[in-house]
Amino acid sequence: MQQHTPFKVPDTRALAKAPLFPLVLIVSLFFLWGGANNLNDVLVAQFKKAFTLSDFQAGLVQSAFYLGYFFVAIPAGAFMRRFGYKAAVVFGLGLYGAGALLFWPAAATATYATFLVGLFVIAAGLAFLETSANPYVTLLGPRESAASRLNLAQAFNPLGSITGVLIGQHFIFTGVERTPAELAAMDQAARTAYVHSEAAAVQMPYLFIGLGVLAWAVIIAVTRFPTVSVAEEGATVEHGVLGRLLREWRFMSAVVAQFFYVGAQVAVFSYMIRYAQATMPGTPDKVAANYITAGLLAFMAGRFAGAAIMKYLRPAHVLATFSIINVALAAFAAFVPGHLGIDALVASSFFMSIMYPTIFALGVEGRGDTERKFGASLLVMAIVGGAVVTAAMGATSDHLGIALAMLVPMVCFLAIFLFAWSRVRSVGAPA
Repeated sequence: MQQHTPFKVPDTRALAKAPLFPLVLIVSLFFLWGGANNLNDVLVAQFKKAFTLSDFQAGLVQSAFYLGYFFVAIPAGAFMRRFGYKAAVVFGLGLYGAGALLFWPAAATATYATFLVGLFVIAAGLAFLETSANPYVTLLGPRESAASRLNLAQAFNPLGSITGVLIGQHFIFTGVERTPAELAAMDQAARTAYVHSEAAAVQMPYLFIGLGVLAWAVIIAVTRFPTVSVAEEGATVEHGVLGRLLREWRFMSAVVAQFFYVGAQVAVFSYMIRYAQATMPGTPDKVAANYITAGLLAFMAGRFAGAAIMKYLRPAHVLATFSIINVALAAFAAFVPGHLGIDALVASSFFMSIMYPTIFALGVEGRGDTERKFGASLLVMAIVGGAVVTAAMGATSDHLGIALAMLVPMVCFLAIFLFAWSRVRSVGAPA
C-alpha cells in the first residue's frame, strides 16, 4: 500500500541535478516498510502457535499495526509541515527501530501484549515514513521525471514484502509444531519452556532489524540533502471542505471501498498460512509461508499487467472486473478448501494489486487541490480496515472455520465491485 498525501507545492528548480545518494536513501524506505508489513503475516502464525491463541487473538497483530497507521497519519503530516521531510523520515525511522527493539523484552517475558505495543510503535514510524517519503521522492530530481522516480520507488515495496516473508520463513519459524493434544499432555514447566522458546524466535531477527533501521536513520540524518523550499498554495484555506467531503457520497464511497480493500488484502495474507495448514493437514509452517511469497509475486505481476491494461480500458472498468473475479476466487477458497483453495487465494493477489491506487485515484479525480489534500488524508486513514476486517475474519474463523472465514474478504471484494460499478455507470458525470 502506498500513501499519496499532498501537503505543499514544492519549488523544484534547485533539484534539477539532485545527488544520487540521497535519492537511494529515500527509495530504500519503500523496501523497509514493505518488509515490515509482510513480516506481520508470519507473526500471526508464529504468535498463534507460541501463545496458543484463537484466530481472533492472533489477528490482533494486524489490528495493533494498522491502528498505529490510523492514529498517527495526521500527526505525521503535521510534523512534516512543521519540521520538514527529512526530519519526518528520521523521526519515523527512530520509531520503527524502537518498536522493533521492543520485541526483545517482549520475547524475554513471553508477553503477547508487549509484542502488540511494539507493532503499534513500528506502524507509527511507518506512518511518518509513508507520509513523507512519497512526496519527497518527487522532489529529489527534475520535475518532469517525478512520476517515473515514484514508480521506481514503489517497485521496491513488493520486493521488501517478499524479503520480509523470507526472513520470517527462515529465521522466525522454528519448525517445531505441537498438536493440541501434545500441548495438553505437557506439564506446566514444559509448556512454559515451549512458549518461551517460540517467542524467543523473533528476538534476533527483530534486534537486527531495529539496529539496522536506527543505523539507516543516522545515515540519513548526517547526509546533506538538496534544499527544498516550499510555498503555501494560496493565502487562505477554503473553509468547510472537510465537512463537504464527508457529506458527499460520491467521495465517501471511495473511502468505504478503500477501507474494504485494505481489510481484504491484509486479512487474506494474514491467514494464508493458517488456511494452508488447516485445509492441508501436515503442511509445515515453513512450507505454508511459500504461498505468501507466491501471492506477493502475483501481486507484483498484477501491478505491471494492470498498468498496461489501463492504457486501453478505463480504470473503473478494470477495477470492476478484477474485484468481481476476486469475489469468485474468495468464494471458491471458502467452499473448495485444500490445494485448489489456496491456489485461488494466491491468484486473488494478482487481482488485488491495482485496487489501492485505482480506488485512490477515482476518489480524488476531478477535484481541486484543496479537496485533494483533505480527501487524500481521509483515504489514507481508511487503511484502518486492515485492523477491523482482520479481527472480524479471525472471529469468523473461530466460529465457522478458516475456510468459511474467506467469505469475509469475499464480502469486501463485493463492496469494491459495487463501488467500481457505480463509477462505470456514472462515466461522464461531474466529480
